[in-house]
Amino acid sequence: MARHADTAELTDSPASADGPEAGDSVEVGDLPRQHTPARRVVAAAMAAAVVLAALGGWLGYRDYRAHQRQTEEQRFVTVGRQAALNLTTIDYTRADSDVARILDSATGTFQDDFQKRAKPFVDVVKQAKSKSEGAVTEAGLESLQGDHGQVLVSVQVKTSTNDAPPGDARTWRMRIDVQRVGADLKVANIQFVQ
Repeated sequence: MARHADTAELTDSPASADGPEAGDSVEVGDLPRQHTPARRVVAAAMAAAVVLAALGGWLGYRDYRAHQRQTEEQRFVTVGRQAALNLTTIDYTRADSDVARILDSATGTFQDDFQKRAKPFVDVVKQAKSKSEGAVTEAGLESLQGDHGQVLVSVQVKTSTNDAPPGDARTWRMRIDVQRVGADLKVANIQFVQ
């Protein structure tokens, strides 16, 4: 009974109402939370840091994707420019290698059609002792969708033959279809435009 009375005294005593006495075990969850201004500032700073880190990550990823896209677009334009130069710079002294370079950078029906015409073309260039030299004046990406892009190229071409000295440069405008073939970009079609 005495034991029961001691318990009653503990629960009725003012000390037990205010909190634990010395020697009592206390659970961390039993302690009242103190919301001091310093804790609020730390919590707000941590939340702001998380938000800023997430925002920084998103902006970094967006910039990375934009840079990747820009690099990819530039690759298509570079291939289109080189294709225009390959087609307009042909010398009768190296016509076979010039034509081989065009075929190496081609794919699909364009490659097939050019391959069929390559021998007669080389024969005519050699017979006329023709030299043509192209210089790209402008080039830009018209469209890019997946593995296929269209590049617009403007080229000035100077041509001379055995019978005639070089004349004034003529301007040619081309729409060059560039297509990804594995890891490479190849010329799939060329159209002359006005």
